[in-house]
Amino acid sequence: MANVTGVSDMVGSTEGRGRGESSTREASDGRTARSQRTRDSVVEALLDLLNAGNPRPTAREIAERAGVSLRSVYVHFDDLEDLFLAAARRHLERILPLLEKVPDTGPFSDRLTAFTDRQGRLLEAIGPVQLASNLQEPFSPTIATIGVAVRAAAHNELERVFGVELDGREAATRRRLLVALELASSYNAWNVMRCREHFDENEARTAMRETLSALLSRESV
Repeated sequence: MANVTGVSDMVGSTEGRGRGESSTREASDGRTARSQRTRDSVVEALLDLLNAGNPRPTAREIAERAGVSLRSVYVHFDDLEDLFLAAARRHLERILPLLEKVPDTGPFSDRLTAFTDRQGRLLEAIGPVQLASNLQEPFSPTIATIGVAVRAAAHNELERVFGVELDGREAATRRRLLVALELASSYNAWNVMRCREHFDENEARTAMRETLSALLSRESV
């Protein structure tokens, strides 16, 4: 900056100052663009490693995947938690189209099918990142806080969609039922069905639908 200012002073013309300011802005913009490309590459590398089945990649593995130095990872991110949060935000942007609102009125069977279809698509999409989050949560207060918020949102969604079926139940019964519904429609349940039992997506959605239907049946209480 000092060198550019000095040249502008020597030229002493408005035109010269304009060129100097423009060059400074262009240089700054170029550095910002390169920095953002590096940051994006590191975030994408982490997501690639998660999706490839590595739920806890090291900073060195991430750097190698991104094609940058290990130092660059820590230049652009405070620590791995900061990087993971950036990757989580990027992942959320990509899955937002899957978060369509499920109706809370109409026949139970229609609402149940809409909910389990949406939930199945969502859980399938978030799988690798959610697994990594589960592993990271005990060591990360920030991710733990996000996890609490996500579970609260799931609780509220179930209350909204199946409010008709939940209404009129004794408070303790309703609370137990909501916990059971959350578990049955959670990533952990989906992961057991998909990875341990080797259900395909349709089988897993069917199992979820049948479980929720049984839980919400008045005869099951």
